Amino acid sequence: MNDTTQPQANTGEIINWPMLKIKYKTDPEKIAALLPPGIEPGAEPIVTLTVYNFPVNGAPEYGVVTTVHANYNGMEGEFALGYGIDQEEAVFVSQERNGQPKFPCDIKFYRLMEYVFASCTHQGHTFLDFKGQCVGAEDPGEQFEHNEWWIKVSRGVGIEPATSYDFPPHVVRVRTVYGTAYKEKVMGQLTLTSSPWDPVADLLPVREEVENYLWWPTFHDREITLAGELDGEKFMPFADVIGGSRWPGENGGPKK
Repeated sequence: MNDTTQPQANTGEIINWPMLKIKYKTDPEKIAALLPPGIEPGAEPIVTLTVYNFPVNGAPEYGVVTTVHANYNGMEGEFALGYGIDQEEAVFVSQERNGQPKFPCDIKFYRLMEYVFASCTHQGHTFLDFKGQCVGAEDPGEQFEHNEWWIKVSRGVGIEPATSYDFPPHVVRVRTVYGTAYKEKVMGQLTLTSSPWDPVADLLPVREEVENYLWWPTFHDREITLAGELDGEKFMPFADVIGGSRWPGENGGPKK
C-alpha cells in the first residue's frame, strides 16, 4: 500500500508501530575510521539512527540501530555498528548465526498525539535522546531495495592474543525490499551524549541534520547471505569490539 492513509490497528496492537528514522551528516573521516578494510565509505557521510518497537519471538522488542552509509564490492548500503535491544534472548543467537551486532539496551520510544520521544540507555549512560513534533505526511515514494552489511567472525580459541580465526571475517549481506505504507515528517531535537559504551557523540558527531521521520514500512522480500571474505590480517584490529556492537573496544570492554 503506497498512499497517504495512516495505518490503523486494534487498541494495544504493536505490529503497526512506526520506526523513527533520524539521519544526519558527520565527518567523512570519522566513518572511514570505523569501517574495516574491504568496506568503503558511501557517497555521503550519513549516519542513520533507527528507533523501533517490533515483535520478535512473539514479544515486543524495543531497539535502536546505528548505521553508516557504506559500500561493499561496489554495492551501496549501510554498515551496522550496533543493534541495542531490550530483550536478551535475541542477542546471542543473532550474533552467533548471522553476525548481527546486537547488545542489551534500555529503550523508551513513544508517540503522544503529535509529540515523539525516544531515549536509549546502555550501562547507565543515556547516549541518545530525541524530542520531536509530527508536522504532516510525506510522499511515501516507490518500492526500493536496501542492503545492510554485518560481519560474522570468530577468533581462534586460547588465552594468548588472537592471531588466527576459527571462522575468518565474512561480510553478511542483508538484502531487503521495502515499500512504504506511510511516512510522516518529524521536526525535533537530537541530543547525543558521550558514553564509553556507545560513543556515537564522540566518534560520529552531528555536523548537519538531514531528516527525521516516522516510517511505516512494508516488507516485500528479505534474505541474509554471506557476501564475501575480508582480509583476516587487516581485519584483526577491528575484531575487538564493545559488547556485541561493532564499536572499537579493548578486550571486549569500552574504548577509553
